[in-house]
Amino acid sequence: MNGNEDETLSPEECTSKIFELSGVKFEPDAAGDLWSKILQHKWLLSEKLGRDVGYRTSCIDFLENTEQAIDEYMDYKRADIFHEMGAQTISREMWDTISDSQPPKQLVQRRIILPLTEESLSRKHGVIPPKAITFFGPPGTGKTHFAKAIAGILSWWYIEIVPSMLMMDGAEKVGANLRRIMEKSRNLDKVVLFIDEFDEIAGSRDTADRIDKSITNEFLKQIPLLKSQGNKILLVCATNYIRQLDAAMLRPGRFDCIIPVGGLDRDGRTTILGHYISKLNTGKIDLNKVVEMTSGFTPADIEYLFQHVAQFAFEQELASNEDYQVTTETFRQTIPKVFPSLSAEIIEEFEKDSIAYSRI
Repeated sequence: MNGNEDETLSPEECTSKIFELSGVKFEPDAAGDLWSKILQHKWLLSEKLGRDVGYRTSCIDFLENTEQAIDEYMDYKRADIFHEMGAQTISREMWDTISDSQPPKQLVQRRIILPLTEESLSRKHGVIPPKAITFFGPPGTGKTHFAKAIAGILSWWYIEIVPSMLMMDGAEKVGANLRRIMEKSRNLDKVVLFIDEFDEIAGSRDTADRIDKSITNEFLKQIPLLKSQGNKILLVCATNYIRQLDAAMLRPGRFDCIIPVGGLDRDGRTTILGHYISKLNTGKIDLNKVVEMTSGFTPADIEYLFQHVAQFAFEQELASNEDYQVTTETFRQTIPKVFPSLSAEIIEEFEKDSIAYSRI
């Protein structure tokens, strides 16, 4: 809205102005709040009609349709925020690419998905759906994939807060940008808000410098504010280094769940491999043998493997000018070029962290 004298009236002046336009008199405190909403309504009507709508028309229309007018303005503002923050829709099928045996799918289904989708039953039994959760585990184990899959199965928007959004004004402004983004997010509904590498903005204050301490302090303030909203919003944070988070982040009251996401078991690898194989031009493939060859592979490793397989198949057909079908032998040739991320040492450390930090 363009600034002018009618936007900065005192409460008493607002009472007079509304009475002059509509013939209805309000107490000054109520009139001040109403006048700001009438101005918002005037702006929105003008945008919709493509011309300036008068104050009298806007005032009368707002008072006659107050609830609808407020909802329309909020819908418009949400759409604007969704666009600004790069909101995405995620396919429900992404949930099916996660094996039922893959930790922590069953836990997420039980503690997060069901309480949010079975609302009446949750209320009946006093179950409070989660508003903030943290995933932790080694790099590449699928934490981001889980966050997106949750948005997909819930049919909610997915918004990722990336470092560039926070760093756009320099390191000194990260805390202020974080506050601004979280304030906007609180106005949204049906959103999974994802923050990766969470330890970068919520690291321990014991060894942090002044700026990093202020960022952590800001986030500690923002989580309760987000959780206090009555709208449907789920904050999902992910970290590879749970030990580096500030101790206050890990105490009950901040996050409803702290969930470990580890490596894939045999069934987990089978599900993901089957998903990627379905996208290739294939011949005879022994899936069980490919599963055996990918022990220690994370979801990210498997995705990287299939990029190599697809490129290999492409180049073979280009060179021979004959149809090339991916077979088990293709994987035998390709897998040695991709190294598994999960060593025995990494798995052992993760298991220790799972015991020490999980809260489910």
